[in-house]
Amino acid sequence: MASLGSDKPGIRHVADLAGVSHMTVSRVLNDHPNIKPDTRRRVLEAIEELDYRPNMVARALATQRTRRIGVIIESAVSFGPTSILRAVEMAARTSGYSVTAVALHEGDTLSPQDAVDNLTAQGVDALCVIAPRSSSVAALRRISLNVPMLVVKADADPTFLTVSIDQQAGTGLVVDHLVALGHRDILHIAGPLDWLDARARERAFHARAKSWGIRERPIVVGDWTADFAYDFAKGLNRLPDYTAVFVANDDMAIGLIHGLHDKGFEVPKDLSVVGFDDVPLARHFLPPLTTVRQDFTALGGAVVEMLRAALEERELPQLTRIPTELVARGSSAAPREVR
Repeated sequence: MASLGSDKPGIRHVADLAGVSHMTVSRVLNDHPNIKPDTRRRVLEAIEELDYRPNMVARALATQRTRRIGVIIESAVSFGPTSILRAVEMAARTSGYSVTAVALHEGDTLSPQDAVDNLTAQGVDALCVIAPRSSSVAALRRISLNVPMLVVKADADPTFLTVSIDQQAGTGLVVDHLVALGHRDILHIAGPLDWLDARARERAFHARAKSWGIRERPIVVGDWTADFAYDFAKGLNRLPDYTAVFVANDDMAIGLIHGLHDKGFEVPKDLSVVGFDDVPLARHFLPPLTTVRQDFTALGGAVVEMLRAALEERELPQLTRIPTELVARGSSAAPREVR
């Protein structure tokens, strides 16, 4: 290989090493679809061997793109939204994009319009909204955009691109698991119903319970926090008639188990408890928590691939719902005898 002297490697060095023109290298860097696989491989190997780092400013000027995705995230301190953001950042980096995020907090003066203005002023190529509330989605519909926008939500939408974890299937796994154990009276502690994921799980729970013909009882609407579910359990005056509780996230599930323990009730002997998320500590709860595992890595990859397809005017991917997995642990068991 020719000596590069003290200069940093440039696009022509990559082209010489790969045996192609500098225009071909440029097309590979910009993900042009009409590049032969062997040519793309040689260029990428040359880039790696030379440790070539493209000038992103010049690249943006040439392509009229910044290769930056703007993310609007709600409830940025919660496990699910932060896990999705991290997965999107990793997938974007792999694809040569960066991510700039703006967080919306409950009671914050920053509006969805402000968040969009902030990100578009930075020249983002596309926008992604994580863990949206229905009120935020309604506000976003009123905003005129000239870049693709994707909303992470379960239902298809005429205005936005959508990708999500399959909330319906995940909730169905919970109900099927509890019914298989013998439960016929299940309480659901939902998240705030303005949150699209909470609403999707609540609707899926009712639909699946109805399909099994088990007792339907009013849900309890929580706020995603362990403290809420702990206080709910502490407020029980006796062992309830229901024998299992499906909780909309793991934080509330662990709060519920804690509160039941402090009331003298035993999980799962007296009540089975199932969560949703599979937080890293779920396997270490006492008892270890039965829950639904969400594949955030796959979700992040699907988000970036959908946005890239829209930007490159390619056919959009068909996979818009990411499968879930039930992880059965010690917090669920056969029901106690109810008199």
